[in-house]
Amino acid sequence: MEISRGQQPAPVPIKLKPIEATPATFEEFGQVVEASPDGDVFGPEDAQLDLSRGIPRLYIMKIEKRPLKFATITHHASVTQCLGSIGGHEWYLGVAKPSVLENSSDSGKNVVKSSCGHLYEPPRVEEVRVFKISGPKFIKLNRGTWHAGPIFKPETMDFYNLELTDTNLVDHTTHHFTKENGVVFLIDD
Repeated sequence: MEISRGQQPAPVPIKLKPIEATPATFEEFGQVVEASPDGDVFGPEDAQLDLSRGIPRLYIMKIEKRPLKFATITHHASVTQCLGSIGGHEWYLGVAKPSVLENSSDSGKNVVKSSCGHLYEPPRVEEVRVFKISGPKFIKLNRGTWHAGPIFKPETMDFYNLELTDTNLVDHTTHHFTKENGVVFLIDD
């Protein structure tokens, strides 16, 4: 097949088996928060939030058509974020560890300045993981954790989301795997 001038080759598919999200398997990226008895006091199993850089926003997102694949991944450098499905339905989240740099002396080989103003290293293809979240629990993403999703099998799902009122306007950095790395991720479940 001949590729015409300016046309990029098709991205290489990378199949990833999902890992069940538990407090232990997800701890590098954030927390998995499960139900606790009414009246329990705040503790380490509760979401450890950083909402100090703005006004919190808790809302319900209606999301449609998110098939089991992704080619972009996003991070928020200024806030933790919580996501959970309404009704505890099964869903997936692609993640990579945070790579926000506090200053240029922290830098590695490939430093990028976000349009939001902070420095970061792009996520590495080989470090991307996919988690399956099922049942009555939600995930809290650490500040700067790369994430793709929510992704799910049904046509539409509702999710609650806790972030800041302006997160998607002023704190939204996206890495394009197809453009930058020539790959697309497929969830093999």
